[in-house]
Amino acid sequence: MVIELSHDISSIIIRPHVTEKTLNLIEQNNTLTFIVKFSATKSDIKRAVEKLYNVKVVKVNVIITPRGYKKAYVKLSPEYNAIDIATNLGMV
Repeated sequence: MVIELSHDISSIIIRPHVTEKTLNLIEQNNTLTFIVKFSATKSDIKRAVEKLYNVKVVKVNVIITPRGYKKAYVKLSPEYNAIDIATNLGMV
């Protein structure tokens, strides 16, 4: 059974989210943080990150911020380095 993405892959990830906390998550937990489309599901976010950055995602957690944004915490598989991807995105 093939599940189709409910969104275009490039439109799911709006932008990386960079704060002191997210930089610590990159270094300590191998986790990237993104602001994502409000209607995107965890599986949509996982597939989009895997396809856009050629990595394996272990887990996705999402929260809705007080400002109404949807923030996704994306934990990468240990064989991929979040610092390398963050550097390529200009986060670090």
